[in-house]
Amino acid sequence: MILSEIKEKLHGLEQVQFELQDGTKVPEHFHVTEVGSVHKHFIDCGGTVRDENLVSFQLWNANDTDHRLAPEKLLNIIALSEKVLGIEDREVEVEYQANTIGKYSLAFNGKSFVLMPKFTDCLASDSCGIPQEKRKVKLSELVVNGDSNSCCTPGGGCC
Repeated sequence: MILSEIKEKLHGLEQVQFELQDGTKVPEHFHVTEVGSVHKHFIDCGGTVRDENLVSFQLWNANDTDHRLAPEKLLNIIALSEKVLGIEDREVEVEYQANTIGKYSLAFNGKSFVLMPKFTDCLASDSCGIPQEKRKVKLSELVVNGDSNSCCTPGGGCC
């Protein structure tokens, strides 16, 4: 989800809610402790130089259980970040504390922002020697020359 989509969703909400993909709610008293611009300049295992630019939100739970972040307040924080930091309309990555700091992408379910897990991947799979995953096929579903009757089935008596 890009920043403009988040701002659009915030305009229609009475309260800001985040939850994990499994439905576990981020406590209502969370704080957005950072809104930032993140630039990652790196080289992948195939030798290609890459750039990644993201907007980062950091969520934090404190002892302040009376705290509630209103949509207008978060919109003001975003606006200030855009003005002062020059944040552009980019993909948003959320940092949230579990056993360690987790990084999530965002979705929206109509009521809450959903922290979606992110996964590592090889960006140079064509040049680093990792074999492609083989497709799994059931022998009983094989078709020979387009004729589904030409293939033996268990108990079919063709063998």
